Amino acid sequence: MKIAVDAMGGDFGPGEIVKGALLAAKEFKQAIILVGDEIQVRAKLGSFAPGDLVSIVHAPEVIQMGEHPAVGVRRKKNSSIVRATQLVKEGEASALVSAGNTGAAMASALLGLGRIKGIDRPAIAGLLPNEKGFTVVLDIGANVDCKSHNLLQFGVMGYLYAKKVLGIGEPRVGLLSNGEEETKGNEVTLSAHRLLAAAGINFIGNVEGRDIYCGSVDVVVCDGFIGNIVLKAGEGMARAFSKMMKEEITKSWLAKMGTVMAEPALRMFQRRVDYAEYGGAPLLGVDGISIICHGSSTARAVKNGIRVAKESVEKGLLGSIRESVSGSVQKKGVDVNLARRID
Repeated sequence: MKIAVDAMGGDFGPGEIVKGALLAAKEFKQAIILVGDEIQVRAKLGSFAPGDLVSIVHAPEVIQMGEHPAVGVRRKKNSSIVRATQLVKEGEASALVSAGNTGAAMASALLGLGRIKGIDRPAIAGLLPNEKGFTVVLDIGANVDCKSHNLLQFGVMGYLYAKKVLGIGEPRVGLLSNGEEETKGNEVTLSAHRLLAAAGINFIGNVEGRDIYCGSVDVVVCDGFIGNIVLKAGEGMARAFSKMMKEEITKSWLAKMGTVMAEPALRMFQRRVDYAEYGGAPLLGVDGISIICHGSSTARAVKNGIRVAKESVEKGLLGSIRESVSGSVQKKGVDVNLARRID
């Protein structure tokens, strides 16, 4: 198995990307294909010579963060994200990882890999920390507007990701709404509730925003507009909490002394809320494994993104989604095509 890494993507590419890839190669014994401008990539490799575990595919173009994703993908055929996607399509790589332009990563996956038959819209599945571990939230930004059958598909894919890759025995799936009662929500949410309840997965009903962080649900389904707000609000809250805590600590010598005693616990807390620990978010629904990392990913985040890609391949995530969408969901009582026609 080889994993293609977009070496030029992200705020700190290619330096941190290459560094993270090397960490993954050494720690996981994972074969990596670094895709990007060969001169720049070799410069960042330093004394490490490409060999059995690390190779380079030259891609001189880069789709910048500010570029229109679809236009960039069509015009820049030799960009790092497009070439990395091609490697997966051609079977030269089993998965790809990118911290670059999220829209470009999605557009490249859709155009290069296509959708899994039966899936209308792919979804980005993010991990948010909770009191007991983490919660899968999808979609966190791929689809601003959704219909109820899209949310049904998100729920099935999120359930399979949590079960197959994250190792949760029977993931609890909830639908994000403005109240726990099944009568709460807009028309799309009400319709999606009925579909998810009949889908044969462990659907526990509506959940509220606070449930994401308390550990009472494993998978939370919502459209990308709401999901992205939830994600960014959580990131902002974590930063604000950290800043306020530092300000309070510096106000008195007694607080500073207490901080020395609590330093190990504080470090553990920081790790739990640090996105770098969770690696990347899989783009579920495309016909290939595509992991999207945070634009500000450091080497540690890239390494963990590669870990997520490796685990997704090894545990057969793609095959599980194909199988469920093509047959098993309908057998359990929900005809996805019928749900689509009703929408």
